Amino acid sequence: MPIPIVNSIASWFLKKRFHQIDLFLKYPNEVQEELLHNLLMKAKNTEIGIQYEFATIQNYKTFAERVPVTTYEEMEPSIERSRLGESNIFWPTPIKWFAKSSGTTAAKSKFIPVSMDALEDCHYAASKDLLCMYLNNNPNSQLFLGKSLRLGGSKDLYNNNGTVFGDLSAILIANMPFWAEFSSTPSNEVSLMADWETKMQAIVNETIQENVTSLAGVPSWMLVLLNNVLETTGEHTLFSIWPNLEVYFHGGVSFNPYIEQYNRILPKENFRYYEIYNASEGFFAIQDENSNKELLLMLDYGIFYEFIAMDTYGTNSEKVIPLSEVEVEKNYAIIITTNSGLWRYKIGDTVRFTSTNPYRIKVTGRTKHHINVFGEELIIENAEDALRKTTTATHSEIVEYTVAPIFMAGREKGAHEWIIEFKTPPQNLEQFSHLLDLSLQEVNSDYEAKRFHNTTLNPLKIIVGRHNLFYDWLKKKDKLGGQHKVPRLSNTRNYIEELLEMNRLKV
Repeated sequence: MPIPIVNSIASWFLKKRFHQIDLFLKYPNEVQEELLHNLLMKAKNTEIGIQYEFATIQNYKTFAERVPVTTYEEMEPSIERSRLGESNIFWPTPIKWFAKSSGTTAAKSKFIPVSMDALEDCHYAASKDLLCMYLNNNPNSQLFLGKSLRLGGSKDLYNNNGTVFGDLSAILIANMPFWAEFSSTPSNEVSLMADWETKMQAIVNETIQENVTSLAGVPSWMLVLLNNVLETTGEHTLFSIWPNLEVYFHGGVSFNPYIEQYNRILPKENFRYYEIYNASEGFFAIQDENSNKELLLMLDYGIFYEFIAMDTYGTNSEKVIPLSEVEVEKNYAIIITTNSGLWRYKIGDTVRFTSTNPYRIKVTGRTKHHINVFGEELIIENAEDALRKTTTATHSEIVEYTVAPIFMAGREKGAHEWIIEFKTPPQNLEQFSHLLDLSLQEVNSDYEAKRFHNTTLNPLKIIVGRHNLFYDWLKKKDKLGGQHKVPRLSNTRNYIEELLEMNRLKV
């Protein structure tokens, strides 16, 4: 199909969709209130709907008073019943699919229900919106003349009861219409292979034969794949293999630590990077402009949003607020109610609003992945911003990193210990450490106060990780590929001690 026709069809769809988007841009709170009412009415005859009398809830105030905020651990018994084939527990339609949420390296997996409503009205709707927004911003795009290289996870059958679990990406691939496979690479058969290392080479072998025009996947694992592509072909840039490559749609982890490495293998000024914010629980936000890296919160995907300011999170003064009450530049934990039957559910992510007209966000980290042992309130956004400044200044590159506290012992003050695996190490590690420490103080006033004259915190300490340290660590935990992530920050030393031990063994 000629490219003008393809883009014209997309433009027609976009104009129809923009009317709906314009509605939630102009009336965000009304759209959210109506969405909540629809969710309550749809689920009023479920077990949870009867328990909390959804049928008589007429407004947000009553909803917030009557329905408790919940966690996965509290929902798990109901989810397990649903996985075993029971229906109408927390959502009226049968749920066949469960996204195995990897998060980071926690030993216990979560199985997040994914209803057909969520597949159609959230995940696939978001994919269409993303493509349409991109084409609207880039009318000369030749995206559809080639294929999208997607990097997903695997899926496995769960017993013999008809329910299936796997990475969200695998669930999306498995449910795509048959014709969608023709515009994607690798094939479904290769995409859904369970063994990451076998799948990696299979993807390389298949995709280097294709006309790839876009990439989609988690930055850390996509970089591993792309480096393998270059190694296999002997080329130095991806444009030598895929000359029509024009955009990378990325999400899952912060892109900041990897930008320079991507720029080196994708050295075109007009190459586009588009960020998305999706998770096992839902698709939340999209970068809708070429040059604005902030994400537009999508308010009509069957997800009702609430928030808790992180400065009160987990305290007696913790307060849950609706979207209409958020403030810019404050860090919030997200609470969601969804069309998969998650009711006032803590997903564990944190965001910062950069605008409330429209509602735009930046993902800042995880509620459990921060360091606040000494009152420094260090979040992932701080660490990534400081690391980006430092690697740029020292012409270095990282592969992965994690940070943990060094606890006070006797009269010795505390500190932060970083273990960093470098792709290109700095010439002077002491200078790197000093610059990183200064950069952290620039982006976090609480950290700066604790570091002032070494009042509470000593200078940070850096341990250089050996080659493939984090890869080997994830492999040992059977966490290679897909959406698995290295925990960046932790209030405990559990992760870092395991890594330090592997680093000492030099295996």
